[in-house]
Amino acid sequence: MMQYAWLVPVLPLISFIILILAGTKGKKGSGILGATLTGISFIISLFVLFDRLQGDTVQKLYTWLTIGNIDIHVGYVVNALNSLMLVIVTFVSTLVHIYSTAYMEDDDRITVFFAYLGLFTFAMLALVISPSILQLYVFWELVGLGSFLLVGFYFYKEEAKAAAKKAFIMTRIGDVGLFIGMVLLFWKTKSFDFDQIFNVIQGGQVSTGMLTLIAILIFVGAMGKSGQFPLHTWLPDAMEGPTPVSALIHAATMVAAGVYLVATTYPIFIASGTALTVVAIVGGFTAIFAASIGLVQRDIKRVLAYSTVSQLGYMMLALGVGGYTASIFHLTTHAFFKALLFLAAGSVIHAVHTQDIFKMGGLRQKMKWTSTLFLIGTLAITGVPLLSGFFSKDEILAATWENGNYVLFVVALIAAFFTSFYMFRLFFLVFTGEEKTKGAHESPMSMVLPMSLLGILAIFAGYINTPFFGRHLNEFLLDGAPFTIAEHSHEPVWIMIVATLVSLSGITLAYNMYGRKVQQTKHEENGLFYEILLNKYYIDELYNGSIVKGMFAIGHVMFAIERFVIEGLAVLVKGIVSSVGGIGSRLQSGQVQTYGFITLLGLALILLAIVVTGGYNL
Repeated sequence: MMQYAWLVPVLPLISFIILILAGTKGKKGSGILGATLTGISFIISLFVLFDRLQGDTVQKLYTWLTIGNIDIHVGYVVNALNSLMLVIVTFVSTLVHIYSTAYMEDDDRITVFFAYLGLFTFAMLALVISPSILQLYVFWELVGLGSFLLVGFYFYKEEAKAAAKKAFIMTRIGDVGLFIGMVLLFWKTKSFDFDQIFNVIQGGQVSTGMLTLIAILIFVGAMGKSGQFPLHTWLPDAMEGPTPVSALIHAATMVAAGVYLVATTYPIFIASGTALTVVAIVGGFTAIFAASIGLVQRDIKRVLAYSTVSQLGYMMLALGVGGYTASIFHLTTHAFFKALLFLAAGSVIHAVHTQDIFKMGGLRQKMKWTSTLFLIGTLAITGVPLLSGFFSKDEILAATWENGNYVLFVVALIAAFFTSFYMFRLFFLVFTGEEKTKGAHESPMSMVLPMSLLGILAIFAGYINTPFFGRHLNEFLLDGAPFTIAEHSHEPVWIMIVATLVSLSGITLAYNMYGRKVQQTKHEENGLFYEILLNKYYIDELYNGSIVKGMFAIGHVMFAIERFVIEGLAVLVKGIVSSVGGIGSRLQSGQVQTYGFITLLGLALILLAIVVTGGYNL
């Protein structure tokens, strides 16, 4: 089935074309069409993954352009990493499509919504199977366009429009870095194809300094898409889009693209220890930075958004310390439990029509399915033993420790404590205590079923890379990889114990503050540090006060220069020319006496010149 891998992105593209041409028609059938075609893509992806497990691989290249003796190729490639990504993206997207048929059923633009979902899914899948960095860049930008359309879907809301523009602009900043890195790669390797690029690098034909620069520029692109500090501010604001969109963006598409970019260009990074250190530091700092902000957020979706930023920091940290498999492992498990958490949050919002967690409470009795599934997702993300997040998070901790990054190891542990605390703070405030909303009800089965499937994987997906199952994921990802790396063969038991105790400590603290005393918590959240966290360290205000206002000031200066200097000079020249022309036009009046006067004046001037010069120069 590998030769049909190109169908995986094409089917969602067909869905997009059909639905966008339909406009606002076909509301009832739009979700069915989108879910069906994406579901078929998922089935094909499973066959592709199965073939790759048997050791098969495929790469199809077609010459697009020829510049001198250099061929620019397009096509597709299937390897271990992207065959796994195909399954993750199509599976989550299919469930989001099914979920959205109920969640968005009352929206007049539901057909357009499913069209945008198809475009977004197509862009991510096409990015994943790209055999060259140029083709990847094209679809990288298309992913950005898809997120812009979906985040700004409620375009009649000022907040949604602002969030869409913010996401588009912030990620474009990172994309500049990726573009420059791509150009430098082509300059040094004379190719955009990953295979040829890696061969040139492994042949030692590119200096370490240049590789460091290229790797950091590529990472800047990944920072934008994956919301790493300081390009993280767009990701929480992207919550203005429909909740199913948040699930897709945060679990399997846009934010995953940044981690995938670093992973797929990993041979460039491992050639530079400096670049890996930068990735590790940025990832570790982002993990604890975002987790600290999540401690006090009141919006259910924003809590989950900051948890995504933090978890992506974990993945980048793993890549930076050489934990390639650990990062992809966590990317996989995170896709399932984060999609589950967002869809469950959507179920809550659908029932109570508010996103303020302090206006919720006691929903466990009215929404038993949703509360149970949300609890599973919460246990998974906090790393409670035997759930998926426990295995993948502990691998990252082990990789960090064994690489000798003890400071980052402590940072990751603190971030894990914060995660446990704010996730169970969220759970206790929403589902336990006194009921604060009337009329809450369980969501329909078309919403519960996708959450249930994700709940199963949130529990069991972590076992694919455990000693009980032969650590098959580790072998699968590294088999045939264009680099060699020494990954740890086992996790020290003490790390698992410490990580578990840290998670349980966070849960216990959250229970004491919000589980048993939920009615008293509202006034407890105050103080200077609370205000700093609630306002996200005032990063947005800093950007607005310095960069945004600075750019506006520069714009005003440039406008003044153009208006009063450039246009002023043009007006002056125009005035001079007009004046001279006016004089000339008056002289050319057609009257004989005027011409006679001019002739006499000319003769007088000539005679004056003769007298003054003595006639020597005439």
